Amino acid sequence: MSFYINPYISSTPRVFPKQGRAGYHRYDANENPEGLPKEFVDSVLKELTPEYLAMYPEPERFIGKYANYIGVDKDSVYCTNGSDHGIRVLLEIFGEPGKEVVTVSPTFEIYWVCCSMLGLKHKPVQYNDDFSISIDAILDAITADTRVVVLLNPNSPIGNLYTEHEVQRVIKKAKQNGAVVILDEAYHYFYDKTFLHYAIENENVLLLRTFSKLMSIAGCRVGMVVGHKDLIHWVKNSRLAYEVNTVGLLFAERILEHPKMIEQLIEQEKEGKAYLINELRKRGYWFMDCHGNYVLIKPKHDAHEIARRLSDEKKTLVHTYGNILLKDVLRVTIGSKKAMEFFSKVYFDVDKE
Repeated sequence: MSFYINPYISSTPRVFPKQGRAGYHRYDANENPEGLPKEFVDSVLKELTPEYLAMYPEPERFIGKYANYIGVDKDSVYCTNGSDHGIRVLLEIFGEPGKEVVTVSPTFEIYWVCCSMLGLKHKPVQYNDDFSISIDAILDAITADTRVVVLLNPNSPIGNLYTEHEVQRVIKKAKQNGAVVILDEAYHYFYDKTFLHYAIENENVLLLRTFSKLMSIAGCRVGMVVGHKDLIHWVKNSRLAYEVNTVGLLFAERILEHPKMIEQLIEQEKEGKAYLINELRKRGYWFMDCHGNYVLIKPKHDAHEIARRLSDEKKTLVHTYGNILLKDVLRVTIGSKKAMEFFSKVYFDVDKE
């Protein structure tokens, strides 16, 4: 080819999510397997008039409501086209080509993908064989060449949690080296902890949230970035005029207006997880409760073969890994008790002794 192609893009290997998942029982992508209550969805759909859809998105009202929902100033909040887009935005702004982005490994793969596409040097800190991670190893990885440090809490897929003291140490070391810290809280709704206050109190910390997990609108692509207003200024400054679509903004706004529904979604997930864990324990399975809306399970047979059979024979999807630490496990998304009763039935039928 005679035309120019960005070498960072051309050299980035990509594996895209499985397509054609409609009609399957989906326990593979940490979406809500059942979605929001139908009566709620129907009520919002009535607002989608031709005139509404013809109008360009106006996110400011939603941003104000979200800021009020989490108790911060609206100048400390911005919304993106899903939190994965937020990740790319932050790495574009605060990363520097040839300099380092520190993450743990394994973690959400879009971090290293974005590093590759943007010419940033990904510096992963590996988990130990017992699924533990050393905070000292993370601190040692932060140097004068570090521009961004990423902590997912809980981390996906391992699900470990960081303590207040550990996060404080990372923020301090990053600040000493002129680096920004990204605290990714995609799964924070599923356990009672948040590091939101660090994003508001520190000038080098940004926090990510998403409406794809608990809020159950992954198809609408709504993510949030929260931080010091000076950092959010640069986030806004880097964006195109229209990114988050009007349908996603409307659904997200209406969800915030139904706090009882949010509480019910949390309780449903807890009930579903408790049911599945009890069934796994009764049958002697190795598993990890990962503090998000998923668990890791080690099948009694080959994990990739069990996943294939679940898909082919039961039209049920679970997630597998090529990573050596996770090659023998399945990641299973948690839903309501009803959803996990169905999963348990088909899973234990396939993974027999």
